[in-house]
Amino acid sequence: MKGYFQTDPGKVRSHNEDSGGVFYNQTGQMLAVIADGMGGHQAGDVASRLATSFMQERWEKTDAFSLPDSAESWLRTSLHEMNVVVLDYSRTHEECAGMGTTVVAVICTETFFSVAHIGDSRCYILNDKGFRQITTDHSLVNELVKTGQISKEDAEEHPRKNVLLKAVGTEQNITADVQTAQWNSDNRLLLCSDGLTDKIKDDELSTILNKPTDIAAICNEMVELANARGGEDNISIIVVHHRAAAEEGDG
Repeated sequence: MKGYFQTDPGKVRSHNEDSGGVFYNQTGQMLAVIADGMGGHQAGDVASRLATSFMQERWEKTDAFSLPDSAESWLRTSLHEMNVVVLDYSRTHEECAGMGTTVVAVICTETFFSVAHIGDSRCYILNDKGFRQITTDHSLVNELVKTGQISKEDAEEHPRKNVLLKAVGTEQNITADVQTAQWNSDNRLLLCSDGLTDKIKDDELSTILNKPTDIAAICNEMVELANARGGEDNISIIVVHHRAAAEEGDG
């Protein structure tokens, strides 16, 4: 299994409020994290970095996860505690008042992966059934789509499409959505901030992710395309490529 993280400030913003990374625990299992911060005067940077570093430090102290229940429990507890850390920091640092961050995190074992998220940073899977979004955006426009008030096409151009209904560090009690799925023999996961999905449609993401090239090149192509289309937001991507153990030496 391989994972690659890439982040880019984009073409407009002077700083990058995204954070993330691919981390390993004491038994070599992978945790992939993307956080998209928000808040005035670079407070978004602080929120996303706090979220990512909290997950990294906690993950690197863990041993192997062999059951989905234990992986899901770890994710729920970690995101709950992360929320407390970010919220407390914003309350004790005036310049960070009101900050928050999205987060999407995936535990990757050899047999299954467990996904947790808060906000609108996404996780997609590419497998033998095609390409689909695993997570459900905690956003105003997604609720409007779900209730039939607007179409998916309308949502892409909606003036309030970036309004979140949930974010880490914005209220005392935040519940993450958590789920688990089994790997097939040759799967790819895509984690990303909305700086990518605001610029590239799902069918285009699927085409790029399907290319028989290394995952670093895939991430770079996605970043370049989002920037070519304006790059108004920060762009962060993780691609995870899972293959059966017998295939891992094939490059």
